[in-house]
Amino acid sequence: MQLLELTEVSKLYGFGDATTVAVDSVTLTVEKGEFIAIMGPSGSGKSTLMNIIGLLDKPTHGDYQFNGRNVARLRPNRRAKIRRDRLGFIFQSFNLLHRLNVLENVALPLSYKGMLQARRLTKAGDVLEQVGLADREFFMPKQLSGGQAQRVAIARALVNNPEIIIADEPTGNLDSAASRVVMELLSDLHKMGHTILMVTHNPELTRYAGRVLFMHDGEIIADEKTQVGEVPELARRFYYMPKQTQEDDLAGVSALMDAIPQKEEEKSKKKASKTKNMKYKRKSKKKKEA
Repeated sequence: MQLLELTEVSKLYGFGDATTVAVDSVTLTVEKGEFIAIMGPSGSGKSTLMNIIGLLDKPTHGDYQFNGRNVARLRPNRRAKIRRDRLGFIFQSFNLLHRLNVLENVALPLSYKGMLQARRLTKAGDVLEQVGLADREFFMPKQLSGGQAQRVAIARALVNNPEIIIADEPTGNLDSAASRVVMELLSDLHKMGHTILMVTHNPELTRYAGRVLFMHDGEIIADEKTQVGEVPELARRFYYMPKQTQEDDLAGVSALMDAIPQKEEEKSKKKASKTKNMKYKRKSKKKKEA
């Protein structure tokens, strides 16, 4: 089932000679239940495209159909309502409110719907249990690790049961262990039927997606369906990721072992030279005193 469709969508900033084309005539269709990874160098238009899909920005040209409805030219209040009810956002920097505890942060989107406090806190608690943070409900954001903060952000994105989850570099501020936890969580959400659009610079994360888009200079230059669990060859080529073999690892260790004795030898030579210079200075000083 088709969830959204962009047709010849462009986004321009500035005027005349100072015009910058952030997104250039992009045509894209997303089916319900897809997990799509979007890759490309910095400045390629990934985040701008996500802002258009997430109704945070309007396209300068083109057509945007969401669930069969043209949403490209909606008024701000209509766009805000669709964002609130049908879209969930996960940001690289978490964007948690530091004056609210974890439970209140997750419940925040429900308050904009006018839901009673007791009901929204109960629902937020249920979602926190889903992401494995039921024991952190009354913690403040500063008391959380990076991985826990991102899981809270995911819970907040889920609390409205959105049709699309938009994740912009969700592991960008996390170490490898926390990144794996977050990606496994997103994978589980995908298996439950959620549609996920994820921007990433890391080719390894594309193994969780079933489709990978590559952007360059505002255009989608490649659109590849992939097997979940595998990094597509195109991602490796774009990011210069040659496959590591056991021979490569051994060669690297050998080079390191060769380099260590050389460094030790250089240190010994420098130390001997320094000692020799000190002895020479002492002799010279004694001769002058005599």
